[in-house]
Amino acid sequence: MEPRLVGPGPYRATRLWNEIIELFRAEMPLRKHRCRFKSYERCFKASEAVDCLHELLGTNQNFGPEVTRNQTVKLLKKFLKNHVIEDIKGRWGKEDFQDDGHLYRFPPSSPLKPYPKKPSCGREVIKFPDWNEPKAGTSQEHIPVKSVTMNSEMWYKRHSIAIGETPACRLVFRRELTQTNIEEIWKSMTLSRLQKVLGLDSLDEVLDTKLVNSKHIVQNAYNVNKQGIVTLEDKSKELPHWILSAMKCLANWPSCSDLKQPTYSGFERDVFKTIVDYFGQMKEPLLTFHFFDVFVSVLGLLQKHSKAIEALQISCLLLPPENRKRLQLLVRMMARISFNKDLPPLSESVRTRTLMVQAFSRCILCSKDEMDLDELLAAKLVSFLMDNYQEILSVPSTLKSSIEEHVVHLQRVQIKYAGADSDGTFPPPSFCHQISTDEFEYQRATGSQEPLAALLEEIAMNKEISVKDKKKQLKQFQKSYPEVYRVRFPTPETEAMVFPEKTKQKPPILMWALKKPFQPFHRTRSFRM
Repeated sequence: MEPRLVGPGPYRATRLWNEIIELFRAEMPLRKHRCRFKSYERCFKASEAVDCLHELLGTNQNFGPEVTRNQTVKLLKKFLKNHVIEDIKGRWGKEDFQDDGHLYRFPPSSPLKPYPKKPSCGREVIKFPDWNEPKAGTSQEHIPVKSVTMNSEMWYKRHSIAIGETPACRLVFRRELTQTNIEEIWKSMTLSRLQKVLGLDSLDEVLDTKLVNSKHIVQNAYNVNKQGIVTLEDKSKELPHWILSAMKCLANWPSCSDLKQPTYSGFERDVFKTIVDYFGQMKEPLLTFHFFDVFVSVLGLLQKHSKAIEALQISCLLLPPENRKRLQLLVRMMARISFNKDLPPLSESVRTRTLMVQAFSRCILCSKDEMDLDELLAAKLVSFLMDNYQEILSVPSTLKSSIEEHVVHLQRVQIKYAGADSDGTFPPPSFCHQISTDEFEYQRATGSQEPLAALLEEIAMNKEISVKDKKKQLKQFQKSYPEVYRVRFPTPETEAMVFPEKTKQKPPILMWALKKPFQPFHRTRSFRM
């Protein structure tokens, strides 16, 4: 069984969990082992399981060689707790798996994670807000006109441009947009862009759009300082001063402004442990449980670097402002520590970059469900965040400018042509209802034949255009609507009556025509020599 790349989409974490279990069961060598003078068939040592699964994860495109042996052991602990494996006595349900020589085996069937049932409620369509409904006390003149049933007069006005006339028009004043309207526009356009970048038909199965707070998006986009860090309106949600000082100390090592230089060996490790303990005690990760499936779906785009950057930019805009600010400060500190060669090693056995990922990945992304690969997925996401944090944690300029231009367009005065369709900025939804056959035939006749006949009559009777242009327009009309044309001009004679008759004049007699024709020269004998 060959591993395949699991792209973005609904239930990506579930698909990855099930795929790894199937791969592990297919690739893990099973053989006979002895334990305490007794033989056991088709089993394996714990260390052999770590070796096999670590190799599978390292060669899998969905995880890669960054997976550590310690992460593999944690995953096998989950396998034991969820009865993917069991010990040789059939015991399971506890996370007591160790990288040692204990014997384990597969149960008759390892439980795959079921896919969640789709909600019974209908899908929420991502749509733009509609302000066509008038407020109390406002005039209908200031509201875009809704489309009505087309009649012959409106049909004529719509086609009057084709015959060189300018239709009547009037100014339509937009209704003033409130802050709530603007926030809803931000939410609608942001979610629409995220859906397009992820390549999904709907966001319903990766995100409950009703729980997305439009105020958070606007605050994250506009309430920022010169460094691009979110500024909070509620100061009680700020990080404690002592944590900020500790983070600045390690991020700017050895030039630390808030703290004095260390007076004992290992000072930097104590500061780092303080930061790890603070973020480790949080009840919910910074990316929140609600957005877990969204960020897991984005991980399927890491092969396409630019799309992954944009998807993460937009996804991080959805976070509560206090979470976004903590994520910005934390990831920036992690990146600076990883590249700071002047900072002493924070661990004797683990590289600094790996230590950053192991220490903070779970406080950034994790799942409520124990049957998940959240440690591996979080490690992959955090590594990508550290490498591209300046782009990812900035406001997407293209999205911001497009939304701002759209808002300006909505507030601009528009020109409304009589007989034209209603404004297409926010087209009102159209609904169908069943009608009788007779009513349909009547609407077809009155709704199309009569206006077309009126338009044809107008072209035929128009004396302000030249005969050449009139013939050209009639020919085009005959080609487009032959039945209507045949009713008006059943014979060539009726068609000829449209054009004025010209009096035929005889051409003048030319003088040279009265002369004798040229006689050829005949040679006679008188010319002989």
